[in-house]
Amino acid sequence: MGVFLETGRLELRAFTEVDAADVLALDGDPEVMRFVNGGRPTTERVVREETLPRLMRRYACWGLPGYWAAREPMGGGFLGWFEFRPVDERESAVVELGYRLNRAAWGRGYATEGARALIDRGFEELGVERVTANTMAVNVRSRRVMVKAGLRFVRRFTEEWPELIEGGEHGEVEYGLSRAEWTRGR
Repeated sequence: MGVFLETGRLELRAFTEVDAADVLALDGDPEVMRFVNGGRPTTERVVREETLPRLMRRYACWGLPGYWAAREPMGGGFLGWFEFRPVDERESAVVELGYRLNRAAWGRGYATEGARALIDRGFEELGVERVTANTMAVNVRSRRVMVKAGLRFVRRFTEEWPELIEGGEHGEVEYGLSRAEWTRGR
C-alpha cells in the first residue's frame, strides 16, 4: 500500500517490516514512552514480535490497517505513527485516535495536522460516527492536541494498570467528537 493520506507536511502509509528500526528508536526514547509505560524502552524482540504485528494489523470492517507510519513527504524522515482504528473490529462507527511522535517532531504541529486529516477522512469516507481518544490526565501536550484537532473533553476516569506510572494516580481522560459535532464545526 502506498500513501494512505497526505497533508502539506505528512505522509501516512501502512507499516511494513522495514519500519522495525524506526519503531525501535521511537519506543526506545524514555521521554516518548513516559506516558505509555513510565519511560522504559521497548526491546527489539517486543517490537518485532508484538508491536509491529499490532501496527500492521488490518481491520475487517475497512480492509485497512488502524495504524499509520508518519513520514515527511518525498522520502523524508520517520516522524512516528498515528492510530485511527475501529474500537470494534467488525464495524467502523467508533474509532480510537492516537499518536506517538519522535521528540524532534514535538511542538511543530504534526500531531494536530495528522489527527485532523484522519478525522476528516474518517467522517468523509470511512463511515465513522464517533472519534474517541484517551490519555493520562497529566499528559497536557496530548490533551492540547486533542482539543486542537476538534475533540471535546468527555470524562475523567481511572483504570487498574499492572504497573503504576508516575502521574497515573490522577487518572485518565477521554475526549471525543461525533459526526454531527464535526459537521457543525466545518
